[in-house]
Amino acid sequence: MIERLLPAGRPVTLALLLCAGPAGAADIMPHQALYTMTLIRAGSDSGVTAAHGTMAYKWGETCGGWTIEQNYRLVMGYADSSSDVAITSNFVTWESKDGLQYRFNQNETRNDTGDEEIRGVARLEGPGQGGVAIFEKPAGKRFVLPPGTLFPSAHTILLIDRAKAGDTFIARQVFDGTTVSGAALVSTVIGPKIEPDAAAATQSPLVNHSGWRMRLAFFPADQQDETPDYELGMLLLDNGVSRDMVIDYGDYAIRAKLDDIEPAEKPRC
Repeated sequence: MIERLLPAGRPVTLALLLCAGPAGAADIMPHQALYTMTLIRAGSDSGVTAAHGTMAYKWGETCGGWTIEQNYRLVMGYADSSSDVAITSNFVTWESKDGLQYRFNQNETRNDTGDEEIRGVARLEGPGQGGVAIFEKPAGKRFVLPPGTLFPSAHTILLIDRAKAGDTFIARQVFDGTTVSGAALVSTVIGPKIEPDAAAATQSPLVNHSGWRMRLAFFPADQQDETPDYELGMLLLDNGVSRDMVIDYGDYAIRAKLDDIEPAEKPRC
C-alpha cells in the first residue's frame, strides 16, 4: 500500500494508495521496503531544480488490522533559493481489517524545524456507509465521511481485487489523514496484467509476482477543481508490493525506485 509524500507542501498518497468492508481475495504480504527518490522531470516554470531522498516503508499486520509506517527525507532544490529544503516526514497508521476503524499520526519538519503534527481517528458506520474523521491535533477539526469512503489499506486491497477481476477503471473516496481535510476522490486506471519478472526475483521472492500498471489521480477533498492535485503511477503487485512509483505534479515528477525489500513478521492469531 502507498501512503504520502509531501514535497514542497503538496501531498501524495503512496501506500497511496492504496470496498467498504472486509479485505477481499488479495493475499497481502507484510513487508518492509526501502526506496530511493529522484527528480525525473521538471518544467521550466516549476521552479524545481533538484530532488533526492530515501523512503522507508513498512506494511505490517496485526491480528485485527493493518499497520503502515512510512519515513522519508526528501531534499528539494529551487531556482529562487540559494539553499535546499530538507523535508522529513513520519507517518504511522492502524486500520482494522473490516475497513471500519482507522488511526493516523503524521509529523513533518522542514530543515529540521517547524514540527507539524496531524493526529486523529476515523470510523465508518458499516460497509458502504459513511462516518466521521476526528482530528486530535490540530484539535477541533471534524469531517463527515460520505458513504463508500475507504481507508488506505482497504483501497489498495480493492484495487488488487478489481484488477484481478479484469476491471480497468475505479473511482473511490479515500481518507488517509495526511492533511486536515475530508475524504478525497481517487480515480484509478488499471492496465493489463504483467506477469512475474524472473530477473526481479533475484532481488526478493516478494517481487516475483504478477501485477498491474496503475495510474491514480488524486482530486481535492472539496472537489471544486476538475484538475487533480497530483497523479501517481505505479506497478502494484498482487501481494501489495509496489515495485516502482512516479509521483507526477504536472510541472515536475519524482520517481521512487525500490532498492531493498524483505518480509515482515506475520502475527500468530
